[in-house]
Amino acid sequence: MTRLIDLAGASGARYRYSPLDENRFLPPAGANYVIAELTEEGPKVVYAGETDNLASQTWRSDLEKARRKYAEATVLTRLNVTRAIREAERADLIEHYHPPLNG
Repeated sequence: MTRLIDLAGASGARYRYSPLDENRFLPPAGANYVIAELTEEGPKVVYAGETDNLASQTWRSDLEKARRKYAEATVLTRLNVTRAIREAERADLIEHYHPPLNG
């Protein structure tokens, strides 16, 4: 069973993310993704992104960049078909976590 990870936005909304298995089939669906180091204290979010197509693996270059500085970084995903919802969720997470790689 996949471990689900709850992330909170600045708005107080909670979002449930799943760790991504990089070697499994990925659905060609819109999704938010977070790159984080998973620690005992909880996830340390280093980047928050969104994509129209998770299967296109556009997140991979963000992960490679993150791993240069955060060796244990992993990708967490949450499927969201609607672009407006993805963008609002991403902004909410960035406002709360201030991920260093979102500049």
